[in-house]
Amino acid sequence: MRTVPVELAERSYDVLVGAGARHELAAVLPEGARRAVVVTQANIPVEVDPGVEHTVLTIGDGEPAKTLDTIGDLCSAFSRWGLTRNDVIVALGGGVVTDVAGFAAASYHRGTRFVSVPTTLLGQIDAAIGGKTGVNLPEGKNLVGAFWQPSAVLCDTETLQTLPPRELRAGMGELAKYHFLGGGRLDELPIDERVARCVEIKADVVVSDEREGGRRAILNYGHTLAHALETAGRYDLRHGEAVAVGLVYAAEVSARLGRIDAERVAEHRRVVQAYDLPTTVPAGTDLDEVVRLFGRDKKAIDGVTFVLDGADTADGVEVVTGVPEDVLREALDSVL
Repeated sequence: MRTVPVELAERSYDVLVGAGARHELAAVLPEGARRAVVVTQANIPVEVDPGVEHTVLTIGDGEPAKTLDTIGDLCSAFSRWGLTRNDVIVALGGGVVTDVAGFAAASYHRGTRFVSVPTTLLGQIDAAIGGKTGVNLPEGKNLVGAFWQPSAVLCDTETLQTLPPRELRAGMGELAKYHFLGGGRLDELPIDERVARCVEIKADVVVSDEREGGRRAILNYGHTLAHALETAGRYDLRHGEAVAVGLVYAAEVSARLGRIDAERVAEHRRVVQAYDLPTTVPAGTDLDEVVRLFGRDKKAIDGVTFVLDGADTADGVEVVTGVPEDVLREALDSVL
């Protein structure tokens, strides 16, 4: 079992990574918690025992469940059951459960403690770490949310064996991102070490910029196109699949801006293809809508904004504002 600390002063917590980590739930519950609500989905084939009186609430599957209505339903259920702000919410599931349960925890009683037990690869290396929670609006993905740090995170790599092949492969899209954020050749490591290394990278970034005022935005590498594809395609793509295409696209944009060379673009394609992930946008995608959606991205403050490779920093990538539309459209041709 590996323990990765997220050092945020009074909001610090540990991330436990390894086979069987979920069985440590009772040991990591916040001090004084006497009751727990486990938020999960009906299709999650994993159970946990918080070691205190608890109930289980289920939410819908997939991105359509990430709505303000779901948050309202959860908070009403918390209240009816008598959950207090001194108790705890447990998020058991993938990125959708983490985002929704975390936002509900941030909102209920203006802040209730929660522990995350991510059961997907995407959840373990990304969604559960760093305290970003939120839901979608019809206008875009993750436009409403809050920063709310968990009390602990348990990344049980045994749960990855329960995933359908597509779900596991989709998680590799987020893992591929970390290759270009200092992770190197993650594909050469055993799965426990891959997860722990990604958690270490994300924890380092989060500690330096908890509320995404600067450096933390690099964690959105590949996500500008990804979020646009998810919204334009009404979430037919899994998030990690969309990120995989977004990584290749971001490299193509960087090359057209003279930031990286063709060899570096080829490395992006190699990494994505090594995880059996897509490198092209789905057939029938409305490219005009995609370009419009770039302007709605949360990073878009001064024109269309992308995280791009080729930075002269230790991270290797940086936020670039005002990317010209003609460059964006030309680069889209390379991922059709």
